[in-house]
Amino acid sequence: MKDNTQTSNDAASEPVHVCILQSGAAWNGQPYEEYPAGKPQISVMLMTLPPHTDLPWHTHPMPNTAYVLSGQLTIEDKETGQTQSFNAGEALNETVNSAHRGYTTDKTTELIIFYAGVEGQELSEPLPGEKPEF
Repeated sequence: MKDNTQTSNDAASEPVHVCILQSGAAWNGQPYEEYPAGKPQISVMLMTLPPHTDLPWHTHPMPNTAYVLSGQLTIEDKETGQTQSFNAGEALNETVNSAHRGYTTDKTTELIIFYAGVEGQELSEPLPGEKPEF
């Protein structure tokens, strides 16, 4: 019978797989209905937000997921006022075609954001009167 006990040396020699997030809905429960029509284009962005940053109100026309590398990000839904905070090591699915914004508090926050869009599609669309998110 083989001994499956791993020592500390064995643990470093094997891949580790951890599913951070798997969901068909955004952070606030909004279900994803479909992907945009067109030629698929995946975009990956590294975003760094200084302390006390308020992003403008905006929407996304495609599903996207953010992974918080460091700091804390709070997402706020414009229509309901619902908020939820995400810390380093957590991921969140953003809403599609629903106005929201993110903000930071006392720490610089770094995110990696994965967008599942199509060629020629803007990643973020500001609400009227708002500045672009990036």
